[in-house]
Amino acid sequence: MLATFRRAELSAAAAAEKLGLGRTRFYELYADYLRAAASSEHWQPGASGGDHAADWPTGVEALLRKLLATKPPAPYRLAASEVLRRLDLTLDPATVRRWALAQGLAHPLPKPRPPASTRRWQCLKTGALWQLDATPHRWFPGDKRHYPLLDLLDDCSRVCTGATIYHAEDLLAYLDFLPAAFVEHGLPLELYVDCHSMFFPHRPDALTQLGAALHFYGITLRFARTPQAKGKIERQHQYWQGRLPALFAAEAITTPLAANALLTTLRHHRNAKEIHREIGRTPDAAARRARQKKQNVLRPAPRCPWWAYVWSVRTPITVGPDGRVPAGVERLRIARPAGTKIIHCQHPNGNITFLAHQPNPQEKPVILLAVRAQ
Repeated sequence: MLATFRRAELSAAAAAEKLGLGRTRFYELYADYLRAAASSEHWQPGASGGDHAADWPTGVEALLRKLLATKPPAPYRLAASEVLRRLDLTLDPATVRRWALAQGLAHPLPKPRPPASTRRWQCLKTGALWQLDATPHRWFPGDKRHYPLLDLLDDCSRVCTGATIYHAEDLLAYLDFLPAAFVEHGLPLELYVDCHSMFFPHRPDALTQLGAALHFYGITLRFARTPQAKGKIERQHQYWQGRLPALFAAEAITTPLAANALLTTLRHHRNAKEIHREIGRTPDAAARRARQKKQNVLRPAPRCPWWAYVWSVRTPITVGPDGRVPAGVERLRIARPAGTKIIHCQHPNGNITFLAHQPNPQEKPVILLAVRAQ
């Protein structure tokens, strides 16, 4: 057959079809044949490699059918990732696509994205800079509302240090999101943010309330003037937007509460198991390598008595003439004379605390009244 092809009596496609080979394998075989002919050696084709892959465990095909039949359909990378996370089986996305084509479950490939901007430098130490941003999106099937997902990424190791969906992008959302990430991973030196009014003050010598909370624990803000300057976190947004809607549709998840429980598991799986294409290893492996090379500047979250009050919306108020203060829809009596200035703290979980003064690292908090959310 190869000699016939060499005499140009047969096309490559026809020869490959008769041999039961793909075009790539046919040309590899033909190259071996020509090398043997050039050296006047006797040549004989070796035995075919064949398909020696082990059969998939029970449940793999059912899971793939479930994910690929959703609307929107799950990307092949998501399907392969879920097989690894749930069944501990490593599949290549191309293998998933070939299986989908054979089963009639394939979906059109997405349109090519425009070329990425020039990549910004990356920090050499973990914890030196975390990128923070929010991305609103229609995450849930049949729900036209755009819920914001707050996203946090270590610039050096690409560890996703936080990802949570909220009902609104407001100060209470950030005050709930950031301390949870700091407790889990430690305190970074800087946060890389945009010029949102939550971060960027009107006066250059002032701090927003969120900026002041970060400053209290030695975290500064660095501002990006364009979305392209925060390319790493923007690409992470695309990662979540391409995967979560299909996964939430497959699992019938329709609320942020249920979504966040799964999102925490997905974030840990991505950090521990998925190879990041830019750094060539998993984010957790990159973080471990940085620690081994003494390239880690993360600080553990402090055991500070002010912690819960720094991460709250603080408003100075005055005790009324009746000796009471507003707490939601009620007015409660407080142990301070009328006209006294005190601090009203609205916590992300709905609790309210009244303090005698603003947070001060040189003093301990004096709690005048604490009201738990119903």
